[in-house]
Amino acid sequence: MLAVIKRLWKYGLGTANPQHLALSPEEAAVFAETAQKHMAAQSSAALSELRERLPKAIKKAFGRSLHVRHVDTGSCNGAEWELAAMLNPVYDVQRFGIDFVASPRHADMLLVTGGVTRNLEEALRKTYAATPSPKLVVAVGSSACGDDLIGETYANLGGVDRIIPVDVYVPGDPPSPREILHGILTAVEKTEKLRK
Repeated sequence: MLAVIKRLWKYGLGTANPQHLALSPEEAAVFAETAQKHMAAQSSAALSELRERLPKAIKKAFGRSLHVRHVDTGSCNGAEWELAAMLNPVYDVQRFGIDFVASPRHADMLLVTGGVTRNLEEALRKTYAATPSPKLVVAVGSSACGDDLIGETYANLGGVDRIIPVDVYVPGDPPSPREILHGILTAVEKTEKLRK
């Protein structure tokens, strides 16, 4: 117990890997640097793949850019932060041919975040009804996918698929922008297959 308290005093509380805490400060710095390089390489490779596949899939499926309408049905704003990060210079989704639109009447896809609250159930139904075909729906985040801690309560109906059909689920609390982009790619490729 004393060793744990000493270690906490020395390194503090955090979400670091336990292996990271078991190392000396010098070894921990090397470990952290190596881990960052590894994650950057993985992220870079995955982004490169998305950079190649996503614009081609969007052009093939729609012949123009993909128009996305974001619908928040009662989220904790974690997924919204990640959606906002998709517009920053690192991800810059407009270079992939993805535009966020203000009206569901102009949208090809709905990105839904949050478990559906009873107050927003009707809004989600009306938004889905106003969206023209193919009406792609991507549920973003654990709450939207229906596997969060809250579940069904007097104020929360649960996942999006209880209200409208969902094409792709992107789990995570919150999922990273790269995971969301992969979910969008999966939905677009699903549309291509349906048209064949």
